[in-house]
Amino acid sequence: MRIGLLTEGGYPYVSGEAGLWCDRLVRGLGQHEFDVYALTRSERQEARGWVPLPPQVSRVRTASLWDAEDDGVVYGRRARRRFAEHYGELAATLSTTVPGQVPGASGTVSQANSEAAPDQSALEADRFANALYGLAELARDEGGLPRALRSETAVRALERACRAPGAHRLAREAHVPDLLTVAARLERALRPLSLDWYEDDGLGAVDLCHAASGGTAALPGLLARHFCEVPLLVTEYGVRLRAHYLTDPDSSPSIRALLAAFHGRLAAETYRRAALITPGNAHARRWQERCGADRAKLRTVHPGMDATPFAEAGESPECADPRTLVWVGRVEPAKDLVSLLHAFAEIRKEEPGARLRIVGGPADPEGAAYLAHCKGLAEQLFPDEADGPHAVGSNPVSFEETGGPELPSRADAYASGALVVLSSVVEGFPAGLVEAMFCGRATVSTDVGAVVEAIGGTGLVVPPRNPRALAEACVALLRDPERRARLGAAARARALELFTVEQNVAAFHGIYLDILSRTPARRVVLDETGEPVPFSAPAEGHVPGRWTESTARAAVRGGPGWATDAPVRATVRDPASEKAPAGTSGGPNPDPSDMGPPAAVPLTAIDEPSALASVPVTEGVR
Repeated sequence: MRIGLLTEGGYPYVSGEAGLWCDRLVRGLGQHEFDVYALTRSERQEARGWVPLPPQVSRVRTASLWDAEDDGVVYGRRARRRFAEHYGELAATLSTTVPGQVPGASGTVSQANSEAAPDQSALEADRFANALYGLAELARDEGGLPRALRSETAVRALERACRAPGAHRLAREAHVPDLLTVAARLERALRPLSLDWYEDDGLGAVDLCHAASGGTAALPGLLARHFCEVPLLVTEYGVRLRAHYLTDPDSSPSIRALLAAFHGRLAAETYRRAALITPGNAHARRWQERCGADRAKLRTVHPGMDATPFAEAGESPECADPRTLVWVGRVEPAKDLVSLLHAFAEIRKEEPGARLRIVGGPADPEGAAYLAHCKGLAEQLFPDEADGPHAVGSNPVSFEETGGPELPSRADAYASGALVVLSSVVEGFPAGLVEAMFCGRATVSTDVGAVVEAIGGTGLVVPPRNPRALAEACVALLRDPERRARLGAAARARALELFTVEQNVAAFHGIYLDILSRTPARRVVLDETGEPVPFSAPAEGHVPGRWTESTARAAVRGGPGWATDAPVRATVRDPASEKAPAGTSGGPNPDPSDMGPPAAVPLTAIDEPSALASVPVTEGVR
């Protein structure tokens, strides 16, 4: 099948979120064809280039979210009226959303309106969707949407919505600089509405849109579904709405409230229109349910990680220093290394020979300042100690980075200690903890994010910001090597069962087939004689391999009446020049119907998809 992979700030670029996961997914599904539609966040990201792409990536289209583009289109009176109407409706849904209440959630603000709230929430959701798709249709008909979103008309519409009766307090308190900031942020978030990706030779030609994250990345998938009826799959390993709440702490309350309302409305619409939603862990799943996601659409798929680099450490746990604790990760305040250092001071009182290796570096200036603070605290808590009067003193806490002669890789860092510690106060899916599990190491972690879901019963969990509890758990395992060995072996077995690349790829392969088996064919294909080919793209045609012999294809005459609207003539290809794509079987000349339409042949969607409703399609792959 042909997959439209939607990314924002990630694949196929060298740096970006979820880039490695997307690359593993694409390479693992070599039997499918991928079109990558990427949104970039910065000029630096574009300058660093792409990762090497596998042959199953047939097309890459990119668009920028960081620079201001203008196609020079100036709206006439009718187009300006359409824009003001739709943008005003969108702004009204943002100003009336109560801060603290997630749009789409079933919860209500007060008991008095508990019965009316669900109907009101559905009404506001439809109002937001109509405004969003109205702006997209305006951009498709007229163009020029980026200029309109930055215009004075947009700011005035936003101001009227915030001053209108029924607007919440923070919206009414928004000043002109706040409104200008919100309008600029909305223009960046809504930039995918004006892209030319939604034609029959773009996203309209794919069988399935797979958004690698929610938020702006999923917006092209929503429009492909709206314009071309392409099913949408949304994968989230970190919920964008939650990330918005944790960012921009210096913005005014009015800006944060209006932008949170937009992201909440967009998340609710994405979850409502998606065919399936695949959260990466239960923590993300709870956020999605709170944002209105239907539980019947949710399927948890844990992120796949490559276990090969950690195999040697996992198979030889006896090589670890039994007195060494290891922390591995990116140094930042959310990791709470201060609590870890205070906990280690308590550990040293019980186990004087214990050592702590902190492996990792900062990613930004804030992280660098935090690292300097932690080094100073370590010098205060643990003065250099010497074994004798002629020996050089050393600190039991060391700050190191991978890539040197002592720790060439992260696997070597985990292998250097018998116990791996995680002290975070905020965590999504703990990838570093899973790496430690691949290495067969016992772990002591704080109960945040998806930590408990990841380790199950294979490690000890303590409350966050509790150095005493962290120290007691570490001392208990340092004094019990047999228990450490049991927990480490169980952790490795659990990680190999749940968190490998193979299980992740297999899960998405099954999900792709499941969605396509429940999606009717959207195109009419004509044979060599100009007659329509009924059931030209059945569900089983998406399965690799040959289902019928090429000699069985015959010209079909007198096809049904439902297949005569808006036909598209299929390109006749020379069978002698065809080559079987990777992952297919059955000789060098596979049946073209088994491979789907070629990338170079644009196929138009049927004008009236409901006309196919009377055709019973009982065949499918599940």
